[in-house]
Amino acid sequence: MSKRNKGKMPLLEHLGEFRKRFLRSIIAILVASTAGWFLYDQIIAQLAKPVCDLATARATASDECGSLYINGVLGPLNLQIKVAILSGLILAAPVWLYQLWAFIAPALHRKEKRYSILFLFAATPFFALGTTIGYLILPVAIKVLFGFTPDALTNLIRFDDYLDFVLRIILLFGLAFELPVFLLTFNLIGFLRGSTILKPWRIWVFSITLAAAALTPTSDPITMSFLAGPLVVLYFLAGLISLLLDKRRDKRKQAQDSADFDPSASPID
Repeated sequence: MSKRNKGKMPLLEHLGEFRKRFLRSIIAILVASTAGWFLYDQIIAQLAKPVCDLATARATASDECGSLYINGVLGPLNLQIKVAILSGLILAAPVWLYQLWAFIAPALHRKEKRYSILFLFAATPFFALGTTIGYLILPVAIKVLFGFTPDALTNLIRFDDYLDFVLRIILLFGLAFELPVFLLTFNLIGFLRGSTILKPWRIWVFSITLAAAALTPTSDPITMSFLAGPLVVLYFLAGLISLLLDKRRDKRKQAQDSADFDPSASPID
């Protein structure tokens, strides 16, 4: 085999490994999507709850909560496919996250592998916490936005647009709650010290508040506070934990340096 072909083999093996991991992820998503397909009615009912009690709204002829509708001949089918695929992505997340990690892991050192596994385990509950809070504040956000509807008009909401709005809120909160996980991971690998994280705390608090105001799709301070408040608390918590980890590492390093130091060794003349 020529040197040229030898140089191409690692790349071909790399692409083959990527294809294998990618196909396994796609199969897992498709299998999980079947659950979203058969549970479509239950998922739609759950997603519509933050708008209001639709049955009560219809019975009382209330227009405060708006009216959800599907547009077009293919609208119902497209919506069910969309909900099924999104459900598959969420349900199969452990599988495709593992496949992603298994693809990257061979290039990592032993210490980096350990921290990457820790990151995956820590990121999941924080993401779930963020999405849960995002879902719980949806009624507040929707009520504020509906408040801009003139009294003489009826607010008709296309469910595709509503679904995009719900996903934007939920994913925004879920991703935002990954901030302490990233900070602690950077501290564990030695990239950031606790003092570096906490020293510019005023800038961090201002940046978090500004980002919450800019990224939340509503203009009310309640929704912004639900995002900014927990993030500020998690930021300080991550900084304090990083300080404790730094202190423990410094003591361990100092003890190791003391053990390596040989007082009987004479200086070189």
